Amino acid sequence: MTRPHLPYDNPPPHVLREYALIADGERGALVGPQGDIAWLCAPRWDSGAVFSALIGGPGHYTVTPTDRFVWGGYYEPGTLIWRNRWVTASGVIECREALAFPGDARRAVLLRRICAVEGDARITVRLEPHAEYGAHRARDVRRERPGVWRGRTGPLHWRWTGADAAHPARDGHRTTGMAAELTVPAGGHHDLILELSETAPGEPVDADRAWQATQDAWARAAQPLPDCLAPDDARHSHTVLRGLTSASGGMVAAATTSLPERAEAGRNYDYRYVWIRDQCYAGQAAAAAGAQQLTDDAVRFVTARLHEDGPRLAPAYTVTGGPVPDQESLSLPGYPGGHDRIGNHVNRQFQLDAFGEALLLFAAAARADRLGPDGRRAADIAVAAIARRHGEPDAGIWELDNRAWTHSKLICAAGLRALAGSLRCAQAASWAGLADTLVAETAATSTHPTGRWQRAPDDPGLDAALLMPPIRGGISALDPRTVRTLDAYRAELTQDHYAYRFRHDERPLDQAEGAFLLCGYVMALAEHQQGNEWEAVRWFERNRAACGPPGLFTEEYDIGQRQLRGNVPQAFVHALMLETSVRLAAPAPSEGEQL
Repeated sequence: MTRPHLPYDNPPPHVLREYALIADGERGALVGPQGDIAWLCAPRWDSGAVFSALIGGPGHYTVTPTDRFVWGGYYEPGTLIWRNRWVTASGVIECREALAFPGDARRAVLLRRICAVEGDARITVRLEPHAEYGAHRARDVRRERPGVWRGRTGPLHWRWTGADAAHPARDGHRTTGMAAELTVPAGGHHDLILELSETAPGEPVDADRAWQATQDAWARAAQPLPDCLAPDDARHSHTVLRGLTSASGGMVAAATTSLPERAEAGRNYDYRYVWIRDQCYAGQAAAAAGAQQLTDDAVRFVTARLHEDGPRLAPAYTVTGGPVPDQESLSLPGYPGGHDRIGNHVNRQFQLDAFGEALLLFAAAARADRLGPDGRRAADIAVAAIARRHGEPDAGIWELDNRAWTHSKLICAAGLRALAGSLRCAQAASWAGLADTLVAETAATSTHPTGRWQRAPDDPGLDAALLMPPIRGGISALDPRTVRTLDAYRAELTQDHYAYRFRHDERPLDQAEGAFLLCGYVMALAEHQQGNEWEAVRWFERNRAACGPPGLFTEEYDIGQRQLRGNVPQAFVHALMLETSVRLAAPAPSEGEQL
């Protein structure tokens, strides 16, 4: 792609722990502490970004105090309605931020309400819509009527309401967007509404009605959770997962692309797609928490993909069920320490464990009496795919080189056993028999001389993924290989109750990559299964704290600098946080039970 024009006044990037997410199921925006919406793709998650300042592109929407300030913020409970809060020398200002919820797949509505909490609120506003990662400036800008502006950017129409004092902002002779200065009297508020749509906007949005509808919709989406640890944080994780889930049932792995896992390490990926594995993690977590809608969404999306693609099930899809595009680079500076990528090479991979995770999801749904005929047939398709393809090398959970990964086979065994135990039908014996075959074959090739599991027949190393099959019932929690694997992993791949995936090289663990938060919660579940309750809670609490003020998790956590690394928010971390909070509040499972 050609390099877009970069305006001089882009807001600077912030550390990831300071960004909040607002989302409506169809797309999400990141809001920074200066009131800068630095990331938003429209109309859908994987569309080109309209605001791409996060990764060095032009395009942002900033509402910020004119006076110097100290920043804070919080979510309204059970919602993704964020309140930026600024304490200035003369008062307190809040900006209530939301995407109108639930979202329309073809039209995004950004709601911003500036509230003068104490004293007058003096605000500077800058709107710079630049579609397709900055390739298209604002054009055809005109005042529709007092307080309402319209324009185009790339394929999108936009309308901005509530900006009577605004004027077009220019770079030379070209319009780049809109600018305004506002003063809101003490105790009052002022609404700004931005619509982005594929077609010309219809009737204007009424601010009060839109806010009320969004509040009501979040209230309907809320789920009463069972007794759990950290109930407010568990509820927040459920809310994040709901915000990442589209009307199709597909849940994106993260809202962003290209945020580096390690500075200058080349590990930058686009996660704005639906990973089957991540979707199954979220569905299982929701089932454990009694959050039926998210379980139903996961079952619906995974079922549809299995019916369409059968044994050729891809590891990931767009939220509409389409193929993930090939990976390519953008000509943008990138988030500091990284570079830009869109698309993902996962579209060329085979991941055997996705079939096992699908069966675990279906089993969880069946236990809750929420697996219908389509889901039951999808389970048969997944079983047949495992029987047919379990001898093929695959990319595995970490999407590496094709090998006979131990985790892939054992998690398929776990899925088969869970399905047999949940459905108790005529085929259950054959499913359990296939699980026995997978475990026996894997034991013959991937048992380490010390008696623990190893990563693959040709890789004797340890891996956090090897902790998952016993947790899910693939092998017994009392099996000596389970206990020895956990003991070895705890000794070799953890540090101060942070966990790492595997050893990359001989460097200290925290120099090769960040602590992997998913693995920290897996350790909590593994210790809980072994009856080590205090250790389980220590793991839970340590990893629960690895976030910033908005309570969002990324994939990795840099323990030295105490910073978030990778795309934000990472759905599978929120899923495991939710599940762990519920599991640890209950007694450890007895022998023969799976989580």
